[in-house]
Amino acid sequence: MKGPRSSSRLREVNLELGMPFADQAIKRLTFEIHHSRAMACTVLKIIHGYGSSGKGGKIRTESRKYLTRLKRQGEIRDFVKGEQFSIFEEATRQAFARCEELRRDHDLDRYNNGVTFILL
Repeated sequence: MKGPRSSSRLREVNLELGMPFADQAIKRLTFEIHHSRAMACTVLKIIHGYGSSGKGGKIRTESRKYLTRLKRQGEIRDFVKGEQFSIFEEATRQAFARCEELRRDHDLDRYNNGVTFILL
């Protein structure tokens, strides 16, 4: 019999792929959240960039606004911003309890504000 941790799964999706407008990226994010749930994933890591060109970051901003709404509505458990994805952050430690694979993610303690981890 499988325990609760053995079913933990981490997926990664690049929302920047194809350089979509923010509204298109949010539609894809909605699809990927539902798809990840259907696959019994516990965490979805999204790559949204951070606007390194000096005029971007719209996908990041809109994604995080959207995730805040989903969390408030109970549609997702929580999310951890890449810049807060650290062993010193309580939210990250709670995420480890849901998905052991996160301990091996290359963005751990790198303060990467171009990614976000969604706890489903």
